[in-house]
Amino acid sequence: MKRREFITLMGGAAASWPLVARAQRPAVRTIAWLSPLSLNADNTNVTAFRQGLSETGYIDGKNATIEYRWADGQYDRLPALANELISGQVDVIVTTGGPQPARAAQAATATIPIVFVSGSDPVQDGLVKSYNRPGGNVTGFHVFTTSLGPKRLNLLCELIPKARLIAFLVNPSSQIREMQVSQVEDAARTIGRNVIVLNASSDSEIDQAFATLAQRGADALLMSADLFFQVRRNQLVALAARYKMPVMYEWPEFTAAGGLISYSSVRSDALLQVGIYVGRILNGAKPADLPVMQSTRFEMAINLKTAKALGLTVPPALLATADKVVE
Repeated sequence: MKRREFITLMGGAAASWPLVARAQRPAVRTIAWLSPLSLNADNTNVTAFRQGLSETGYIDGKNATIEYRWADGQYDRLPALANELISGQVDVIVTTGGPQPARAAQAATATIPIVFVSGSDPVQDGLVKSYNRPGGNVTGFHVFTTSLGPKRLNLLCELIPKARLIAFLVNPSSQIREMQVSQVEDAARTIGRNVIVLNASSDSEIDQAFATLAQRGADALLMSADLFFQVRRNQLVALAARYKMPVMYEWPEFTAAGGLISYSSVRSDALLQVGIYVGRILNGAKPADLPVMQSTRFEMAINLKTAKALGLTVPPALLATADKVVE
């Protein structure tokens, strides 16, 4: 072969190498993340989700991109955020924080797969047809959250046996408000306690709720399961300290921030599984064939420093059952 022909041949081959490399490079998949929380309040969820996703071979920033939208505790923003996400040609939508973000995603698309995390029953909420066969383009994880109100009330009364009047703080804009109130009031009657229900859906209303429960002489406060209150975690913990009010919270992040006590399912289990489900869907699985998973592990957290500041002695039997203790 002549030298000129050899150079031409090699030059042509070299020019084609980048094209071959690009053809062999795996496509980057886009995942939408829709949450009623704020960025700061959602960090632990995102971390667990990414871990589950990586177990199926998808790494954010490598062969997967996650588009995040947070509603900062404002449920009415969810529909617009859902529509904004699907306009970007996403492959899968992940929703966290209950039925409302999942419904917003369902209203926005009937074809893009949706994987939810919800604290209330997804069958009763109409998100899926059944646990074993969800149907349609939706599946996910049921984190026992809203149904734990009676359990939280019992633990609060075990911590403060003399408490007779319990305030219950709820978000009136939540679609599951009435269910939570009914469950807690029934549980309170069973154990001989009185409940006053207070509503708050803004910072100023939270402030007013604490002033009201103090005026009414409440012995303790039970928080409802609601994403709005998670976003206002620091405000709630600060008000509890100011009013010297014993409070039972939903998640251990509250006790880590100075709250007294919390009881919840282990949320990281759910987000890990959701990450795995999303990876399986990206690999070809259909949401309708993936059963809805449910919580199997629960945890109680107690802040002994806060208990001491409130003049409370934690019963030894209750302390022995705590999974996390802040000292």
